[in-house]
Parts: sequence; C-alpha cells; structure tokens
Amino acid sequence: MTKTNFIAEPGKQEIVMTRVFDAPRELVFKACTDPNLIPQWWGPKYLTTTVDRMDVKQGGIWRFIHHDADGNKYAFHGVYHEIMSPERLIYTFEFEPVPGHVSLETATFEEHDGKTKLTDRSVFQTIEDRDGMLQSGMEEGAVETWDRLAELLEKMQKEQHED
Repeated sequence: MTKTNFIAEPGKQEIVMTRVFDAPRELVFKACTDPNLIPQWWGPKYLTTTVDRMDVKQGGIWRFIHHDADGNKYAFHGVYHEIMSPERLIYTFEFEPVPGHVSLETATFEEHDGKTKLTDRSVFQTIEDRDGMLQSGMEEGAVETWDRLAELLEKMQKEQHED
C-alpha cells in the first residue's frame, strides 16, 4: 500500500497531502464526488459519516456530518468553486464547531499508467489556523481517511471486473 505524504512546512499557511492510488483517475474522482460513496471512506473508521448536502457544481454547497458511538455529531461544510472532471476540485472547508476558520482546498487528480496521484492542497487564512488544524489531530484522521479511500477504490475495481 502506498503511503500518504503529509507536508506542513513551518511558517506556511498550507498543508499538502499527496498519495498515489492504484486506480484510474475517473474512479478516484468519482469516489470524491459521489454522495453515495463519501460515507464509505470519509473520516476515521470509528465515526459514521452522513452526507447532508452535496451539490457538486460551481457554487454548490456540501455538508458532511460525523457521528460517534456516543451520539455526538461533528459537521463540516463548504462551497464548490470549481469542478473540472476528472482533473481538479476547488472548494472551501470549514469545521462547524470552530466557525470562521475556512480553508481553500484544491484537489488535483493526475493519472500515470492507470494509477492516480491525488494532491490535496489546503490553504488556511493564517498560520495559526493551519497550526490549530494540525494540533486537532488532522494528520492522523486524513491519513486514515485516505487509507479507507484506497480500500474503497480496490473494492470498486474488483466489482467492475466481476461485472
């Protein structure tokens, strides 16, 4: 399994994650834009994710809710700014319990020999916002999320070959 690279350079307002998924770009893009697939990989395994809204178009709103075993809910939302299928998604990201700390996410999907390099660049309004996100355990959650995405892509490809 390939590893998720997580880069957060001191003094910068961004976090860059990259990973090569063993799946074609169209499939990776679909997993990131299909509201029926999001709950299968988005977030750590100990949480359940529901898609409250997901209007994948310019100006469209998305909102996902994590549920834990104790009944607590944690919501995230944003607005899609650009959808260039299957090359790029640009959208905002905000964790609702900490309003006002919005990041701009640019996800690029590059295909090489049937594999897809996904790069997610998160730009925060301030270095403090970025550091706060890092201190929240974001790296562990993001790495586990992309591990789950890799598992889903593997499963989707097996199902395609069985059809």
